[in-house]
Formats: sequence, C-alpha cells, structure tokens
Amino acid sequence: MNYKEITALFTGLLISNAALSAEPAVPVNLPEFKEGQYVHQAPSVQDLENNDSIHPELKKVILKGRDMFMNTQQFRGEYVFNDMNCKSCHMGEGRRNWSGPVWPAATTLPDFRGKNQHVNSLEERIAGCFSFSMNGTPPAYGSDDMLAMVAYHRWLATGAPVYEKNIGGRGFSHLGREKPALDYDKGKAVYTENCAICHGDSGQGQHKDGEVVFPPLWGDNSYNWGAGMTRVFTAASFIKNNMPLGKPGSLTDDEAWQVANYINSQERPQDPRYTGDVKETREKYLNFHKHTNYGTVVNGKLLGDHDNTGSKPFLKPDALKPRTFD
Repeated sequence: MNYKEITALFTGLLISNAALSAEPAVPVNLPEFKEGQYVHQAPSVQDLENNDSIHPELKKVILKGRDMFMNTQQFRGEYVFNDMNCKSCHMGEGRRNWSGPVWPAATTLPDFRGKNQHVNSLEERIAGCFSFSMNGTPPAYGSDDMLAMVAYHRWLATGAPVYEKNIGGRGFSHLGREKPALDYDKGKAVYTENCAICHGDSGQGQHKDGEVVFPPLWGDNSYNWGAGMTRVFTAASFIKNNMPLGKPGSLTDDEAWQVANYINSQERPQDPRYTGDVKETREKYLNFHKHTNYGTVVNGKLLGDHDNTGSKPFLKPDALKPRTFD
C-alpha cells in the first residue's frame, strides 16, 4: 500500500459518514476521568494568538517551542539522532489528555524522579526526552532553544494549579503496571493486523519526500532502550488510548498489552546508561528495567546485548548526570 492509499484510508476513518449510519465510523473508547481528578484543557495556538495580554516577544518564543515540539526532526544530527518528533509520543501538540500531555511537567516539577533518583527540573525532564526518546542530546540548559521548549510547556499549563498531582489523562499508565500473561506470537498477530500498515512490517515507519510520516517502533531510528516507551506498561497504555490512528480505544486491553510486548521485544539503540554489560545495566537500573524486556532473553536472543547507538556518534550525553544536595 502506497502513501496515497494510506492517506485515503485514514481520511476515511476520520470522517464520519452520517448519511450511511448514525453510528460512529470507528469505536472510540477512551477511559473516564476518575472522581476528584483535575482535568485541564490546554490552550490552543488560536488562544495564544487571541491573547493580547501576552507580550509579542513571549509569543514568538512560545511558538518557537511549539515548532521544535512539532518538528523536532529539524534538529536531526544536532539534538536528534533518530526519526522521532516530540509529537510522536505526545500527540495533539502535547495538549491531548490520555496521550501524555506535557503541561503537567510544568506544574509538578521540580520533583524527585525515580528514573534517575534525584530531584529534576523542567529543563532536565525535557533533556531526558531528547536523551532517550530522541536517542540524542538536549539543547543546553539555559540556551535559547531550551528556553523555547520550557516556554511552550509552561504556556500549555496556563491556568493549571501547581503541584496538583491527581491529574486526569496524565501520562501512560492507565492500564496499570502489572503485566498479564504475554505471548510474543499474539502480539505479532495484533501488530500485523493493526499496526504494520503505518509502521511497516519491520517497524521501520514510513517517510514521504524525506519527512517522517509514521515513526519507527524499533531499529536504529526508533527510541533507545532507556526511553520510557520501552516499559511495556507505558507502551500498552499509550497504544490503548491512542492507536491505531483514528481508532483510539478500539483494541482490547489484552491486545494493547500483547502488541506493546511484541514491539518492545525488538532491538533498538543501546540505553545511554549502558555500563558495557547488559545484565549489569539492567540490574543497576532495575527500578526502570523491571518493566522492560531489556537484558532478558526473547526467542533465544539476549535483548540489548550490543554496543549499537544507532546513528548517534556517542553513548551518553553530558546532560545525564547525577545530582545531590549532600
């Protein structure tokens, strides 16, 4: 199936045909917000343009941050060394609930983060995404580019309370962290039927005129073994609430778990925290990797047992460093 055929397919999925049926074209079964949760509707670009109280210079910085977020590939070879954009995981401009909206980072940080075992700033949280999900290195702390990214995050949080953590639609953990019984072949079948049309039979994604249309899910141009999406529970919740494109919530919970496990049983660039031994690395960062397949044997292969960093000419960016106040 070529690009035009794929585009036509999803156009058909996304447009309701009321003349033929009163039922939605596809099932959309997103979860309900829990009682007592804070639900925030992040502002849109139009809201920004219509807000005369925001200084024009600040608007320019916010829009620059949005442009970086939506088209992170413009920094390929500088900050980004794979085929991912920020919007690949944080859909709907980073505004959409149930798709990892990014504004909560602006309202809940600084805070202690289990992944690196110290208190993180908003800049550091953004840096982590570049280091792991983008398999790259972040803009320098305090730089113009980092300021723009921070400004976009904070603007999306306009009106949201600070340090409110009971947030509806936040993150990727709706299905919980306890994995059901998982089967590689079941996951492969779900992938073939629902995902390969966009992401390719080998998870390579798709390009059009040199631009990423659908991101790769494994291989050298996907997120590395340290990215949050390698956690099976993270990928399962993201898939359940966002995929297939145009049909969020149409997979069963079990199908989402199975295909998340299948995707994250494929090789990808090395975790930047790699010590030189995959089993040692897994054990050292077990608080994270206990939820991944890294350092485990799948189909007779020890996942992550390599030195491959993809197209990135280094392993660990300087931004990944410990902090202590002792």
